[in-house]
Amino acid sequence: MTDIPLVSVRDLTIGATTDAGRRVQIIRGVSFDIAPGEIVALIGESGSGKTTIALSLMGHTRTGCEITGGHIRVGTSDITAMNEKARANLRGTAVSYVPQSAAAAFNPSQRLMQQVIEISAIHKLMSRSEAEKKAVGLFRALALPDPENIGNRYPHQVSGGQLQRLSAAMALIGDPQLVIFDEPTTALDVTTQIEVLRAFKSVMAKGGISGVYVSHDLAVVAQIADRLIVLKNGEIQEEGATQQILDAPAHPYTKELLAAFKPVTQVHAAFERDPKEQPVIEVDGLFAGYGLVMNGEPQIKILKNVSFKLERGRNLGVIGESGSGKSTLARAIAGIVPAYGGHILFDGKKQQLALADRSKEDLRIMQIVFQLADTALNPAHSIERILGRPLTFYHGMTGRAREARVIELLDMVRLPAALRHRLPGELSGGQKQRINLARALAAEPELILCDEITSALDSVVAAAILDLLKELQRELRLSYIFISHDLSTVQAICQDVLVMYKGEVVEALPAARMASDARHPYSRLLISSVPQLDTGWLSGLEQDPELLAAFSNR
Repeated sequence: MTDIPLVSVRDLTIGATTDAGRRVQIIRGVSFDIAPGEIVALIGESGSGKTTIALSLMGHTRTGCEITGGHIRVGTSDITAMNEKARANLRGTAVSYVPQSAAAAFNPSQRLMQQVIEISAIHKLMSRSEAEKKAVGLFRALALPDPENIGNRYPHQVSGGQLQRLSAAMALIGDPQLVIFDEPTTALDVTTQIEVLRAFKSVMAKGGISGVYVSHDLAVVAQIADRLIVLKNGEIQEEGATQQILDAPAHPYTKELLAAFKPVTQVHAAFERDPKEQPVIEVDGLFAGYGLVMNGEPQIKILKNVSFKLERGRNLGVIGESGSGKSTLARAIAGIVPAYGGHILFDGKKQQLALADRSKEDLRIMQIVFQLADTALNPAHSIERILGRPLTFYHGMTGRAREARVIELLDMVRLPAALRHRLPGELSGGQKQRINLARALAAEPELILCDEITSALDSVVAAAILDLLKELQRELRLSYIFISHDLSTVQAICQDVLVMYKGEVVEALPAARMASDARHPYSRLLISSVPQLDTGWLSGLEQDPELLAAFSNR
């Protein structure tokens, strides 16, 4: 690294317009430098300004926002002094971007190679054959399978982890000096996350490329960032070398973030139940999949002979990597994905396997909360309308009675009544997830299927959602099936755990004894893959031949 910074940000302020038309500052006098080849992480909870600052390094601001003061320099370019055309010429060459959702970044109707090399064509950097050759080299460097041919596939024909690495190849094709990573591993399971982190770190180091890594996950940034910048409410709270901040945080807010990553030492207690009660749900020999049904069986078979039972008042965690069948299991239980074999009993009563065949009462007692509130909530409907619909459907509520119940539901999830007049886009990620949960509660269910509902949330907000779930369980005597790739999250709320691998349950054991009693090789791999608050953890992992063999053989 040289003494001259690649990136210099001085007294950056960014303003936004509120719903009432009032101008407010959301970034307040932020200053920092990034050296050539250095990776700096911007960390903090939702609304802290991480992504807003990162996007400003490309001269980009969200709708309703504008840079109102300060200067941003990348290399020899003054971003704040440029017009939009000049900024556009820098994007993809001097500065590039890797988004949180690779699936949203790719056009589903175009082959991957065409999209990866597009920036080279836009900026006329090289011929198509040269761009394709360079892309194949990046695919190989990013440890993608079959690098010579993977570009011929469409986005839906590769896994989430592979798509995330392909989005990095797209960002690197123009030889940028700076790459912005905007929470690129948030929605990935722990084993896939490790593969992606290793690939990112290797390519950045070999190319001497600087990076800005936006994340709320301290354990992840500890593996890739040289330095941390801690943000809250648009201001820097603390800045320093990664290990220094992890070992000795100075600011109370940094200490709060670190506290959210402390391992769970006490398993959430189930409420007392009548031993004569039936299990809230029993699943026996369940098979399910996707695609056109052939001879009563789907083309793509996912679940294979899955069985378990959940006692009332207890919570079941279901863990496994992407493609293991976790979400398919939740959808099959809910009837969204029709099972083609097996039985589901709820409180001893047999449930129809297809959603269309279930009664309104059978639909009411089991509700599902989806991972992404952004896609689960209709952006054109007010919160009152979103929560009011299940109240009318299940309970026949209308008028003032429905309005009063909407306010009660908002209070249940610890949100103010005034939010009922807003649209989902006007809420934070944590608030939207609470609305997602409130909609399920509107049915007054006995079982809630939680499908990765905290994976896209920062640690502080995720912890608050888990605490809320525990409170609601005590108040309403609920049971949860909690789908997750995060072991610590599962251990914080569940008494029992199922480990899924390739559509099958490979292990079932108490959450409290997951680390000590797990015997299946895949279970041990999952436990070993959970990132630690230690900058040397990933390097140590790479030096464990047995563990690396387990990754390649899974």
